[in-house]
Amino acid sequence: MAKKTVFAGFKPTRQRVRTGPHLVAVVAFDGVVLGDLATPLEVFALARSAEERPCYEVRTCSHQPAVESAHVTLQVPWRLSLLKRADTVIVPGIDNIDRPIPQELLRALRAAVSRHSRVASICTGAFILARTGALDGLKATTHWLAAQELARRHPAIKVDPDVLYVDNGNVLTSAGAAAGFDLCLHLVRRDLGAEIAARAARAVVMPLERAGGQAQFIVYEQPAVVASLGSLLLWLGQNVDKQLSLSAIARHAAMSTRTLSRRFLEQVGTTPVRWIAGARVRRAQQLLETTSLSIEQVATAVGFRSASVLREHFGGIVGTTPLAYRRAFGNSKSLESRSSSRSTGSSRP
Repeated sequence: MAKKTVFAGFKPTRQRVRTGPHLVAVVAFDGVVLGDLATPLEVFALARSAEERPCYEVRTCSHQPAVESAHVTLQVPWRLSLLKRADTVIVPGIDNIDRPIPQELLRALRAAVSRHSRVASICTGAFILARTGALDGLKATTHWLAAQELARRHPAIKVDPDVLYVDNGNVLTSAGAAAGFDLCLHLVRRDLGAEIAARAARAVVMPLERAGGQAQFIVYEQPAVVASLGSLLLWLGQNVDKQLSLSAIARHAAMSTRTLSRRFLEQVGTTPVRWIAGARVRRAQQLLETTSLSIEQVATAVGFRSASVLREHFGGIVGTTPLAYRRAFGNSKSLESRSSSRSTGSSRP
């Protein structure tokens, strides 16, 4: 069974005061996987404020002016000295995990970790990050095909091959290929909230959060051909405020509850109940950011029976409370409205 995406130690806080946008440095090197390199460049560049101002400054750097990929030679405009002032450093995958890694790159990454910059790897970039010692004693992931080898070479790392990404605070790792999108969107959501992250996700035609993990991709026997659940997922997303029992969903899908559960697990990687809980929490995030509804009203609006049920699911998925999330990411109008309501006694806190 696919496990949920892991993110440990997530505490959403407002960004510190800056003289400019959050600087993201994506490192390049000989053998860099082009898709892994392009993913953070695109996702962070697409994160924009409500006024359409870019939220990040995104740059590519390397230890030398040109690096060789499998298909092209890349001219890289910035050197590794950029990492000294980067807020976030992204290490893409490498095409051959036995390829030598420049010592200059390893030293620069160690220094970034020591400065408590946020450092994240995509796919086999975990092998490079592991060489710095930054992952020792931590949970980490990589492409499922390489997970066993990462654990063999670096026994101090707790390798989890089933998840899409792991968030240890300032050190993060992701699985392969499309999981790089999941990781980058997660970072945007951590920094700026679900609304901006959702806009970036739509721009790259990705869901803000995919249910399940790498386990849904690992060499299972091919299930029988079944109809897509796409229309059902759309219906569920539009009706999260309703009481959606498994039997009611099965009736809408014109199948038995047993068949529904099996097909959901095959195609989505989780159960209907867990998927709906995640959808409700994502909708709650949007309401907390953009409205002055009380926590009880938000819970009702997204289909949870009570505020306590909302808090339970919200804490399990987001890693904080709805109130703390609103304080971190609520827009100024919603916060002012809540403050005004409390001062006049017209609404419960």
